[in-house]
Amino acid sequence: TQSNLTKRSETSENVEISSFHINSTVTSRYAITVITSRVKNRHTDSKEIHFKVKIPKNAFISKFRMTIEGKTYDGVVKEKEAAQQQYSEAVARGESAGVVSSVGRTLEEFKTSVTVAALSKVTFELTYEELLQRRHGKYDLLIHTQPMQPVADFKIDVYIKENPDISFLEVKGDLYTDELANAVTTTRSGKEAWIHFYPTSDQQTKCLRCTADGLDGDLIITYDVERKNPNGDIQIMNDYFVHFFAPSNLVRIPKNVIFIIDRSGSMHGRKIQQTRSALDQILGDLDSDDHFGLILFDSSVDVWKPELIQATSSNVNLAKQFVETIQARGATNINDAVLKGVAMLNKHQREGSASILILLTDGAPNEGTKTQTPSSPRAAIGGKFPLYSLGFGFDVNYDFLEKMALENSGLARRIYEDSDASDQLQGFYKEVATPLLSDLELLYEGASNLTETAYSMYYNGSEIIVAGEITNNSLESLKVEVVAFSDVSLKALPDVEPQHENFTRRVWAYLKVKQLLKKELTLTGEEKEKAKKEALDLSLKYSFVTPLTSMVVTKPQKSDTQIAHKPEESKEETPVLCFYVLKSHALSVTQAPQRVPTLTHHTWYFSRLPIHRLYIIMYSR
Repeated sequence: TQSNLTKRSETSENVEISSFHINSTVTSRYAITVITSRVKNRHTDSKEIHFKVKIPKNAFISKFRMTIEGKTYDGVVKEKEAAQQQYSEAVARGESAGVVSSVGRTLEEFKTSVTVAALSKVTFELTYEELLQRRHGKYDLLIHTQPMQPVADFKIDVYIKENPDISFLEVKGDLYTDELANAVTTTRSGKEAWIHFYPTSDQQTKCLRCTADGLDGDLIITYDVERKNPNGDIQIMNDYFVHFFAPSNLVRIPKNVIFIIDRSGSMHGRKIQQTRSALDQILGDLDSDDHFGLILFDSSVDVWKPELIQATSSNVNLAKQFVETIQARGATNINDAVLKGVAMLNKHQREGSASILILLTDGAPNEGTKTQTPSSPRAAIGGKFPLYSLGFGFDVNYDFLEKMALENSGLARRIYEDSDASDQLQGFYKEVATPLLSDLELLYEGASNLTETAYSMYYNGSEIIVAGEITNNSLESLKVEVVAFSDVSLKALPDVEPQHENFTRRVWAYLKVKQLLKKELTLTGEEKEKAKKEALDLSLKYSFVTPLTSMVVTKPQKSDTQIAHKPEESKEETPVLCFYVLKSHALSVTQAPQRVPTLTHHTWYFSRLPIHRLYIIMYSR
């Protein structure tokens, strides 16, 4: 409302951000980004100062600190249960809670606050870490900024240091516009690159995504590296190694792909239209030596053809005509549809080909096997080929889809119900459109504590990264062999380069935690608890805020404590915010709508209430 906007403006006039710096250092794909904001309270009385930033969902927060009047208050990563107990005790004392929440497709929001004395300053510093993923033949480093006011001393500095030469580098994003082009400088020299973004205060209000409140958008640095050795390169530091494997000069493997499409009633309208549009493009991109099939499901399961057929021009055109007739109806029988796809692929075994199942659904199974267990497809597939699960919309049962995909060497991806949903579907397909290796295993002699080494498929434009510990501290004992189905032999030793930066151990820990968290979803009993404990121990050791840990920040006023939790992907799209206002013994609760519409971001404003404490807690249903 206008009153809320006015109040925010009045507040910002007396809260000055004197500097806002983002410094990101990328060492061999591993990015460590530090956001530092210095804020001054220009009021003549103490005021609550807010710090709110957005970071990539794939990142782990590893450090947070506040400096007030020369004293620093560091956040400490604790087990979530222990942090929750500390939080509950803080609530009982009438204190506050911070939160990390999901915002849109690629970002999470970290926010906290602290009361600052009149005419005093506070410095916030947040560090997060992420391993950049290679997709479509490139890496994207995404930096989001929204200081909420123009800042005279605003800087984004990015330094990239790779072992191979950087093959190309590009700057793009919402903030790379004609109005801000001269604020960006890039320098590239061999293995290194420097990017600086220094917009003036005036420029911060005049760009396409800018307002009177300053910048609001993304700066994306896109790059790739030279790959002269098809076996990749190994980088070593402090007894740990990281092996980057992304060969590109391989002959593509013809694929057998089945698209399993949900046509249940909930897919009606724009969802089914966008699905038809995406399939039309995807079918047109099939190579002539590919074989494909189409399965539609609602309460029942129907196939376009009983067997896979070759992707000739005439067959593709017939398939496109069939796709145009798809109409939404009925319930959701995922289980039987997947089993039908498995049976078709099992019957269609071609020498020298790779098989793939791609499932698109917007719901949960409510026909066929209703227990929502993906164990039946797992037994049928038997590890022979991957299953990719695409969940359409915010109310999809993402837990079910992710578990089913992970159990079958695939992955789950959320398709956001926006105007570009068709592009999202096509973008995912392009990631798996060109298999180069199948049944891939990387064997390491003289190494232990390895991250994942077996992969059902390697696709063009992607990258496999394996990290581990060198046995007996002997570099000479480390030997690598890549075993895979391919027309090209990959038995030469990768390039081995010692590194001076201490990053290999953190890359190993980052990968290990990510993979253990996924593995834990597919396990039961003691094995599940073992994987969970190992992920927790590593998260605590390396100070990663993960779904198992929380960042505890003790603040100076009356030992106030804030807890920051990392949200889970499966729950990101159904937030229910509860606002608890405590005054003496009275308690009033206001609750947001249980179903949030398809917005990528929503902001909550509060009028100034005569309350003692305000608690903001995020739940999910």
